[in-house]
Amino acid sequence: MRSGGGIGFDGIVSRRTLCGAPRTCQIGRRDVIITTVIDEELPYLMNLIIGGAGFLGREIACQLLERGQKVRTLTRRDGDLPKGVEDVRGDITDPASLQKACQGIEAVYHTASIPSISLHWKPFYETNVLGAKNVLDACKATGVRKLIYTSSASVAFDCKPQHNVDETTPYPDRWLSHYPHSKAMAEKMILDAASDSLLTCSMRPHLIIGKRDRHLMPRMLQRARSGRLFRVGDGTNLIDIIFIGNAALGHIQAAEALTGKDSPVNGNAYFLSQGVPVNCWEWIDELLVMKGLPKVKRSIPFSVAWAIGWTLEGVYKYCRLQGEPVMTRFLAAQLGVTHYLSIAKAQRDFGFVPIVSMEEGMKQLRED
Repeated sequence: MRSGGGIGFDGIVSRRTLCGAPRTCQIGRRDVIITTVIDEELPYLMNLIIGGAGFLGREIACQLLERGQKVRTLTRRDGDLPKGVEDVRGDITDPASLQKACQGIEAVYHTASIPSISLHWKPFYETNVLGAKNVLDACKATGVRKLIYTSSASVAFDCKPQHNVDETTPYPDRWLSHYPHSKAMAEKMILDAASDSLLTCSMRPHLIIGKRDRHLMPRMLQRARSGRLFRVGDGTNLIDIIFIGNAALGHIQAAEALTGKDSPVNGNAYFLSQGVPVNCWEWIDELLVMKGLPKVKRSIPFSVAWAIGWTLEGVYKYCRLQGEPVMTRFLAAQLGVTHYLSIAKAQRDFGFVPIVSMEEGMKQLRED
């Protein structure tokens, strides 16, 4: 421990210590002043967010800081981090940097991964699978108590219609996309590691959207502007979404419920969504109009989109093309097939209730 009763890297805060000078955390457009006073010797509880500069990771950091908790982030490069975090530079493919970042940590939120429809398996395996193993190993080596993994609802999607399915839905028998396959492998590994010494759980959000999104919304808008956005199917399919504030809240509530080996959350996976599905293409039209763009006018039958995806997958593999095809079978199913989830298990086990309504979430998007 550092002299003078400060915060030491051994994970202890001494009595009568002010844990850092008052600091400002930017929560959305608000500045929240945070100070924490320790009146007696207690374990130094620090959260590590792997991927803390990312869309979800940053929001988790903001909400934890708003609750008066300590936050450390692991990032690969400079990013838009909230005020008040301690940043460690590293990568999940680098075990040494992970072990350094995990020192003195109570709870790890692992939000980093490669989300893509690329047809090349190696990057997914090295980052999403081996990276998760490195995180797991670092947690065990440094005595981390809790590991909260960000998975995906797509790990249970078999490209067929799903109506209010729950977590008993098995992984698909075959994978048409490397992303959900790699996430399922990582999820299983982390859940199987749940024990007395390391408590684990997995969150499965579906289509996270909100302010500061620099991936989903921008890509959709870019396609719309370039005239490459087509409706897939008859336009009646229902899907789940979740606003960023609710996705982060679910992770934090699950972590708080991980109180011991017998916690119902330990070793379990949970779907997270708004709790009410939306019509996929009506919702996309609403987003487009909100951004001053026309509604989607052209459409293709689901069977045609599926055939195009199958053909392009073959071409990309045979010609060893880089990048992502404009259509794959998995993407066709995501866009044209009804699939929505039950959040009853999350509600039961850790009291998850979306605090950002559809109306408020859409309002935030208009202001972004």
